Amino acid sequence: MRLSVLDLVPVRTDQTSADALAASTQLAQTADRLGFQRYWVAEHHNMPAVAATSPPVLISHLASATERIRLGSGGVMLPNHAPLAVAEQFALLEAAHPGRIDLGIGRAPGSDPVTSMALRGAAGRDDTDVQNFPQYLDDVMALMGADGVRVAVPRQHYVLKATPRAGSVAALWLLGSSMYSAQLAAAKGLPYVFAHHFSGHGTQEALDHYRQAFRPSEHADRPQTFLTVNASVAETLQEAVARALPNLQNMARLRTGQSLTALDLVEDAEAAVLAPQQQAMVDSGAARPVIGDPAAAAAQVRELAEQFDVDEVMVHPVGSERRGADPRASLARDHTLELLAKELLG
Repeated sequence: MRLSVLDLVPVRTDQTSADALAASTQLAQTADRLGFQRYWVAEHHNMPAVAATSPPVLISHLASATERIRLGSGGVMLPNHAPLAVAEQFALLEAAHPGRIDLGIGRAPGSDPVTSMALRGAAGRDDTDVQNFPQYLDDVMALMGADGVRVAVPRQHYVLKATPRAGSVAALWLLGSSMYSAQLAAAKGLPYVFAHHFSGHGTQEALDHYRQAFRPSEHADRPQTFLTVNASVAETLQEAVARALPNLQNMARLRTGQSLTALDLVEDAEAAVLAPQQQAMVDSGAARPVIGDPAAAAAQVRELAEQFDVDEVMVHPVGSERRGADPRASLARDHTLELLAKELLG
């Protein structure tokens, strides 16, 4: 069993952005010390509850604060960026930290339409960027390589590279939460991760198709995948549920069209009164993550790994804190990693 970490850099009501980044730095160091395989950060924009806006900047910071764990994006939302910019950023990261960088790429915007338009700038990039996603993916892969790509211009072929002399290339993963991503990853022979932590539906179908339709490539000679899952682990089930409650409530608000707010502290979440539809989502959502005491949570992780036939599980620790906690730390999330590692990593 290999364990990895997904981090959205959550911002609690008692934290500034600087506090949240300090807490995530500590969490990455905990994962590094405990023997976790990789640590990925997400890309979300204009969300009060999420500070992970720029994966390459955050990866650079975390790579310098850790020693051996792989750092990566989970993921870079490619329609928001020029392929050359992404290729340059991750070629530079790979040069600075060779053999430790993963480039996970996704197709969703990771933001609202207004923010997406602001990200794409005055050049007029629009919904056709989603349609061109497969070509953009090819561009990023080629640009990071030692040979670059040849661009046809009048009377010459112009060679374009993301870095002058690539000694190694960041490992590329395709991310998704639909059959489209599974089909594309299989066709291009790419490692693939389904966002089970977010949707919880369609995982088996997507992974089955990916494995059956996979075509070997220079990137992977066989299907490579793992599972992502939300997790809250504590010494007791009651405390694990309490720590997970603020995240569950935020997801219910998001899915019923409400604006996200900073992540509540546990006591505030316990006192909150939700609309019936939202409360039903919280109640049903509590059955999907890994939540429990150490032995029960480890059993849930093993069961998920067996169910989806993976030998690596990426946990997204979602625990919030109680009032009076250190704002520059995230002890509940640290605790989740420590308890799972003790049970599963030895």
